[in-house]
Amino acid sequence: MKVFAIESSCDETSAAIVDSTGKVYANVVNSQIDIHRPYGGVVPEIASRAHVRNIQPVIIKTLEAADSSFDAIDAIAVTYGPGLASSLLIGLSAAKSLAMSLDKPLIGINHLKAHIYSVFLDNDLSFEQMCPFLALVVSGGHTSIVEVESLTSYKLLGQTIDDAAGEAFDKAANLLDLGYPGGPTIDKLARSGNSKYVKFPKCRPSETSMNLNGLDPKLCFSFSGLKTALMYYLKKNPLNGTEQEVCDIAASYQEAIVSALESRCEIALKAKTYKAFAIGGGVSLNSALREQMTKMAERNSKPILLAQPKYCGDNAAMIAGLAAAGAGIVTDENTTIDATPSLAI
Repeated sequence: MKVFAIESSCDETSAAIVDSTGKVYANVVNSQIDIHRPYGGVVPEIASRAHVRNIQPVIIKTLEAADSSFDAIDAIAVTYGPGLASSLLIGLSAAKSLAMSLDKPLIGINHLKAHIYSVFLDNDLSFEQMCPFLALVVSGGHTSIVEVESLTSYKLLGQTIDDAAGEAFDKAANLLDLGYPGGPTIDKLARSGNSKYVKFPKCRPSETSMNLNGLDPKLCFSFSGLKTALMYYLKKNPLNGTEQEVCDIAASYQEAIVSALESRCEIALKAKTYKAFAIGGGVSLNSALREQMTKMAERNSKPILLAQPKYCGDNAAMIAGLAAAGAGIVTDENTTIDATPSLAI
């Protein structure tokens, strides 16, 4: 089965062609970083207008890159959520139009489940054979710990109750005047810094928090206070103008985020027997996170599954791959797919 997919959940317009073995024939991603950089983050209205401009050229480029036509496609897949509703609607409308005009099945895919599936793209690993496994989805908009029992069975174990890890990096970069996006810059600076320079909070939510929704507080995160701690630190300790100081602060801030992710995942990994530990999402590119999580997985005698760098950020290959593997909502005369920004797995 070969699937053509569209992803437009936030600020990347992407299309891809993937088959049921996980082979990627084409994966085109049009990034909007440059147009959002002046604002220090994604502006929903600007993002949706850019999707309208980019969606058709991206579709055409994807077919050209795969040297394919829609005659060779068995189904159309699309992200239906979670994400920015105004952005999701652009991709969803395009996918519905393609499916209808081509008389192909339309498959709706959950964005977070697709990030988990991204670790299986372009390799010989079998999703079902690795189940059950524990997964961390960590990106600009999401930070979730998920138990994966099968292609169609997922259980949310923990998540952030406020900012996602990626948002925390971006807010720190803004306070340090490092530009947008903040994650890659902080990662680079932190390599030359002292992670013990500043003692930041451990990103734990209060056990009485109203935002836990029944989840175990030991598996949840709260990153908003970390940004506030950095803000107050900088007020009390204005930067002295040296690059080393910025590197030390970046390293300390990054360590607070990475250690929080590591500790919660280790608690979850020890609570039940899993075959593997997987990490998906744009923040999974962070070098310190990869290094510390690899050591943590080894310490617990579990193989770690990491997506190739090109599949870590938002992309349509993970959407197409999960649909081709047999997951998702397939439309029929009794089923419709609507965009939903819900965080639910």
